[in-house]
Amino acid sequence: MPQPSAPRKALGRPPRISREEIIETARRIVAEQGVDRLTMRRLATEIGSTPMALYHHVRDKEELLVLLLDDHAARTLRRPEPPAHPRERVIAATTAIHEALAACPWIVEVLTADDLMSTSALWFVEQIVDGLVECGLSPDRAVHGYRAIWYYTAGEIVVRTTAARRRADDDRATYREHVFAELDPSELPRLAQVADRWAPLTAEDTYLDGLRALLNGLLASR
Repeated sequence: MPQPSAPRKALGRPPRISREEIIETARRIVAEQGVDRLTMRRLATEIGSTPMALYHHVRDKEELLVLLLDDHAARTLRRPEPPAHPRERVIAATTAIHEALAACPWIVEVLTADDLMSTSALWFVEQIVDGLVECGLSPDRAVHGYRAIWYYTAGEIVVRTTAARRRADDDRATYREHVFAELDPSELPRLAQVADRWAPLTAEDTYLDGLRALLNGLLASR
């Protein structure tokens, strides 16, 4: 006598996902493979859901990147005790931003698009702009000063991170090292003088020295 077939399982809805799971998975994708590889379809596949299910939590990739920025800022940015002197307040706030971004360089790639920002980081921007105003700059000049500081900070991280990645992928002498090894002292005497030390000198961490020098220049122009 034939046995009754087992009832078919209803397909039902995809497993419920949370915003926290979305952010965690997106963070892993960009950390391992870069921002360009993060798409809503790729994210849905990684989570085991569908793009349509993601849209209940995030509107699009841009909103997802903003969530990642806020998540990173909330986890890594620690508000320092603001120094009494406004100049040192600028240094403290900028250094805190630099430390947080240097630990997660892909964030800089997102921020340098210049149209996305983390609202969690605005307290630090406030400290920088307010400190510059208290040092004698007009509010407009203080915004320009913040922009110069941000460009310096983001650029330093991007260059250093890219160089470190290149060295990790290939231990052969770089093109620059070949060029500097063959400099003509009669044409480029100063560069030839430091050619053998150029690589270690440019690899030194002089961020804070550069920041102070930049700040000196900004305040001297007021």
